[in-house]
Amino acid sequence: MLETSARLLKLLSLLQARRDWTGDELAARLEVTTRTIGNDMERLRALGYPVQATPGAAGGYRLGAGAHLPPLLLDDEEAVAIAVSLRTAAGGTVAGIEETSARALVKLQQVLPSRLRRRVDALQAYTVPAPWSGPSVDAGVLTTIATACRDQERLRFDYRDHDGGHSLRVAEPHRLVHTGRRWYLLAWDLDRDGWRTFRVDRIRPRTPAGPRFTPRPLPEGGDVARHVARGVGTATWRYRARVTVHAPAERVAAKLPVPAEIRPLGEDRCVFEPGSDDPLMLASYLAMLGEDFTVEGSPELIAELRRLAQRFLRATGDGPAVSDPPR
Repeated sequence: MLETSARLLKLLSLLQARRDWTGDELAARLEVTTRTIGNDMERLRALGYPVQATPGAAGGYRLGAGAHLPPLLLDDEEAVAIAVSLRTAAGGTVAGIEETSARALVKLQQVLPSRLRRRVDALQAYTVPAPWSGPSVDAGVLTTIATACRDQERLRFDYRDHDGGHSLRVAEPHRLVHTGRRWYLLAWDLDRDGWRTFRVDRIRPRTPAGPRFTPRPLPEGGDVARHVARGVGTATWRYRARVTVHAPAERVAAKLPVPAEIRPLGEDRCVFEPGSDDPLMLASYLAMLGEDFTVEGSPELIAELRRLAQRFLRATGDGPAVSDPPR
């Protein structure tokens, strides 16, 4: 009995590691006969695992999706990865899943071996999350969009632009892109007849979804992240600037909080064009680079940088004193 139970666990682990297996492959892995494999599959079905079987020479076994979630078998690295992801989700940019993520994390920690629990706890103890004050994304909106991408169904949604205006959009959704701070949707806009990048926190889907569509070839040779970065970089922000950074492009790219198209100007210089609806936010964004830079074409940003410079000088005692406010 113990031997059979151990074999079932090994069999289940194999089915979860790869989509399709032949009976001969599984029999060879477990050093049993194909008849034993067939019997073990029936035992797994009795336990609630939806094992699908295809007869014939090219047939085999596959673990499908069922009506209930059966127990999962995870190796050490997978368990740690899920625990870390749940911790991140509990305080991340997706609204509505914080409590659910915390509950799932508690369940996982209860069954983690002590050696793995120590690894997860060490990561939490020595990681300080930066506070996020930006917009969050509704989990239901995110899953609705992801489902439309998967099922290749047109998406109808209300969209709010950066000026607060609203419009009804009809698009063919293709990919979601997460930059670490914001979620974006890459879609073919049917009214504009072209690829567009939409901020997911500004999307309100309408139901039901539209008809199915045939996927188009993705832009940039399929490099969706690059295309979205370019779209974000050319967005119609209220304030924009051309910024030359006196540092290698690779180093600047690694420090940017959101992706942007950076053009090298040699080994130690590069240029990019960030934007924002607030010149103070844009100035702070550039200050966080920790590199020398030159600004062109944005008098509002230059004025804000001068105000910040005077404020920092006063903080060190080297600037003019702050005048009393008028009474």
